[in-house]
This record gives sequence, C-alpha cells and structure tokens, in this order.
Amino acid sequence: MKHSRFYIWMRLLWMFLKVNLLSPSGPASIGLLYDEAVGKIMTESQFVEAVGFSNVLPGSEALKLAMFVGYSAGGIPGILAALLGAILPPTVMMLAVAAVLQQFQHEDWLKRFVSGMSPAVSGLMVMVSWQLFRASNPKKIHWRAILIGVLSAVALFLDVPSPLVLLGAGILGVVLFR
Repeated sequence: MKHSRFYIWMRLLWMFLKVNLLSPSGPASIGLLYDEAVGKIMTESQFVEAVGFSNVLPGSEALKLAMFVGYSAGGIPGILAALLGAILPPTVMMLAVAAVLQQFQHEDWLKRFVSGMSPAVSGLMVMVSWQLFRASNPKKIHWRAILIGVLSAVALFLDVPSPLVLLGAGILGVVLFR
C-alpha cells in the first residue's frame, strides 16, 4: 500500500515526537529509533549507515539522524517534519527542567541524583553500541569486526577524536572486508 506524502510526513513527525518524548537522551534514543524506523521506513543497513554518518559529521547526532531518516522517507518536507518532532520535545523539556533546577541548584540531593545517573547513562551507551555492532554483522560476528571494534576502543581511550576514529574504522572496513 502506497501512502500519501502527507501521511509519511505526519508519520515522521509522530515518530520523532514519540522517540524524543520517551527517550530524551541521545544514545538511548538510537535504540528506540531503531525499533521505530527499521522495517517501517528504512532498512537495517540504511539505519546503521545513518548512525555512522551522523557520528562522523559535527553537530547533534539526534538532529542529524532526524534529517537523514526524514530525507530518506519524505524528501525535504520529511526533513522538516522529522526535525520538528526531534526539536520540540527536548526544547520544551529543557525549558521546564531549567526552571526547576534554578530553584534547587544548591541542594545536596541534586548532586547525588546526578552522580546516580552517570553509571546508568554509561550502561545505556554500552547496550546501544552492542545493538549496532550486532546489526552490522547479523549472521555472525566476524573477527575483522571485532578487530575494528577493539582498535576503535583503544583509539578512543587514547583521546583520539571520535570523528577520526569513525573515519579510520570506515577505511579499515574498506580494506578488511574486501
């Protein structure tokens, strides 16, 4: 069944509103966006490509993903619909949180709250990384992919900028996966 352009644009708007309302953090939203987009408006390989390119280019990954997915599904108007859905929830939430935090900025419990969230964010990033790693090698995990992953981790621990790590991993992929 072929959908109208308007339907696709509204679906993009709703998808990004939902993703950004349910998962306002960048790394965690990638997993939810994966569930919403793959098989519905794009393939798994297109999604992995979108995530990879959105991390290479400077700027917000969430907005770059919205633009990539929006353009893939609905052209230039699709970009605008996806961006509106991606921008509106975090903007409203940040305004509300900033107003509340202004009132409690010197409270000790707030510092402890933030300290408790840090390990959870790390765990979310590890899970999203694992999902993307498995998605790039659906049949079996190849030793070449493991090598690229290990070399990338070492480079990141040595403070190599992440866009350079991704660029190097892409070049290694071209060489190793001939």
